[in-house]
Amino acid sequence: MLTRKGGPEALQIVELPLAPPGPGQLRVRVQAAGVGATDVMMLSGNYPFAPKIPFVPGYEAVGVVDAIGPGVSGFELGQRLAALTVYGGFAEYLVREAEHFLPVPDGVSDRDAAAGILNYITAWQMIHRIAKVRQGQRALVTGASGGVGTAALDLLRLAGAKTYGAASPAKHPLIRSLGATPINYREARLDILMRQIEPDGVDHVFDAIGGANIGPCIGALRRGGTLVGFGFMGAPGILPKIRMFSNIFVGARLRGRRGNFYGITALYRRDPTPFREDLPKIFVLLEEKRIDPLVTQTFALLEARKAVEVLASGSVEGKIVLLRN
Repeated sequence: MLTRKGGPEALQIVELPLAPPGPGQLRVRVQAAGVGATDVMMLSGNYPFAPKIPFVPGYEAVGVVDAIGPGVSGFELGQRLAALTVYGGFAEYLVREAEHFLPVPDGVSDRDAAAGILNYITAWQMIHRIAKVRQGQRALVTGASGGVGTAALDLLRLAGAKTYGAASPAKHPLIRSLGATPINYREARLDILMRQIEPDGVDHVFDAIGGANIGPCIGALRRGGTLVGFGFMGAPGILPKIRMFSNIFVGARLRGRRGNFYGITALYRRDPTPFREDLPKIFVLLEEKRIDPLVTQTFALLEARKAVEVLASGSVEGKIVLLRN
């Protein structure tokens, strides 16, 4: 539970009553939970889609049905399910409305299912629903060694795109292993580096950094290209955020490009249909071994604090998953 604003030390193990599911709800025994950058953002207490402190974080969870509330049909005790929880996943049990759960196929492990819910759906929807990437197009991913970044490179490869991944030199072997050309963003501005390789610019940029990085990302695009920003809601200060989003939506257009911002939770709360359509697609790709989530570390289910500490250090490649022993 996040007991107060602060760092990972504000996460404490607490015991709560085992609540029964209410009408329209399921109680799920959590088997796996993903740990991501959004869980780190929540420590500040300013994440817009989280409840007021104290609350239990955990953006995505996989579990088995433990109890079924009145009026719920179509689910069975012991059935494996997945959900974009936004909060509540760092727990032994989760009670939530049944409409949020989707079945997990037998051929997909708890670990891989948990790794696919947030990161792969984010990447899939940015690539296919917003940018509409086509085979043979060129795409640049910033923050390419992170959870969403590695998922994006994995899915862009599957889509037949020529991909570039911006990352520090130590992470370049990882970028190459995902079929992308690594870009050392420390050498120069991204637009300069990309124009040296792609003189006309790339077709798409998926940017996880935000802030001052938006200008170079726009500059790396060809005319008519698409910028999709994501994941940088923690950008400091109101005025910098206003300038950043103005650059995405107005600055890009003035330079002949298209700017977008993608937020999975905002979209899910507005209309859950795309998520419910796309998660089964990710599970099929996992079953068919066509994608391979990069889970570099796992921790016990109740070691969320340790996992968040490791993630906050900035040294993690790919995804961290909590697993029930």
